[in-house]
Amino acid sequence: MEIFLLISAGIAAWFWFDSVTVREAAVNTGRDLAERCSLQLLDETVACSRLWLGRNSRGHVQLLRTYDFEVSANGSDRLSCHLVMLGNHLQSWHI
Repeated sequence: MEIFLLISAGIAAWFWFDSVTVREAAVNTGRDLAERCSLQLLDETVACSRLWLGRNSRGHVQLLRTYDFEVSANGSDRLSCHLVMLGNHLQSWHI
């Protein structure tokens, strides 16, 4: 029973650390995409809206996360956007 709890705690710690790392990458990617489109990333944040499994180009299973965020062209409007991260890498995006 103790081994199961230790393994569960290890998996939970890994998932938390991985989620924080990928979220930071998503914030930076969202900011870069918004700047390339001459838009402003609002609230300087992204929110994970979907989490599932996907395969990378080598066929390895990785977590596939969709992050939602908002941008603005002039500061008074809000446009909903999302980006999909496969592991730490950008898979797709929509602004």
